[in-house]
Amino acid sequence: MGFIPFTFVDVIDIVLVASLLYGVYRAMRGTSAPYIIMGIFIIYLVWILVKTFNLVLFSTILGQIISVGVIAILIIFQPEIRHFLQVIGRQRGRFEWLSQIFNFRNRRQEQDFELDPIVQACQEMGAEKVGALIILKQSSDISVIEESGIAIDAKVSTPLIENVFFKNAPLHDGAMIIHGGRVVAAKCVLPSTQQEVPKSYGMRHRAALGMSEVSDAIIIAVSEETGQISLAHDSAIKRNVDPQNLATAIRKLMRKNDKRREEAEKK
Repeated sequence: MGFIPFTFVDVIDIVLVASLLYGVYRAMRGTSAPYIIMGIFIIYLVWILVKTFNLVLFSTILGQIISVGVIAILIIFQPEIRHFLQVIGRQRGRFEWLSQIFNFRNRRQEQDFELDPIVQACQEMGAEKVGALIILKQSSDISVIEESGIAIDAKVSTPLIENVFFKNAPLHDGAMIIHGGRVVAAKCVLPSTQQEVPKSYGMRHRAALGMSEVSDAIIIAVSEETGQISLAHDSAIKRNVDPQNLATAIRKLMRKNDKRREEAEKK
């Protein structure tokens, strides 16, 4: 009996499958998806055993469940699948050459605006324990998030930011989006994180983290309970940021985005 032929194509096939499985794992890490997958695997294993022992009735019932398994998986894993596709979409910078071919490139507006009004507003709101959620838009297309709020289109200023997030103001709920030195929209609805986070995280922190998972935006969250300032970016959140170092931390994240974009364009 000879050996099964193993070629270079098989190596590529194995590497691609391994990469896909690793990507799925990265996208679903920190969610309840692994436990659901384990449950599905156990049901499938039981079905094989039932068929082996020829338990007709039980085998028929499990067979009907498994026959609609694909549809059930799509329904059960809808949030995880959406998150996985959003993660893939965030890698669009690696395919800028395709955008250039089809003239589909959205040019990034200049982000070299003064952060002082934003930083000062966050410091004052933190001192007064006024909750706030501010998105500094980068290169990712977040038009869907913008459309969920109220369009403003006004120059960034400390009084404007504070007035929007004033407790009795009609726009204080939701997030403010800032791009190119202008307030684009307010009262925007953000996706909540798919990660397992500590119970101490409020809705603002969960929303800030969720937004950082689906875009390259930089999100500032001011806690209404403690007045602490947090920064969310790239699926991670840094809490209790020193207000005096807020501008430095934001510029550092902006440089990180610029560097990543330049590296993607070189490829």
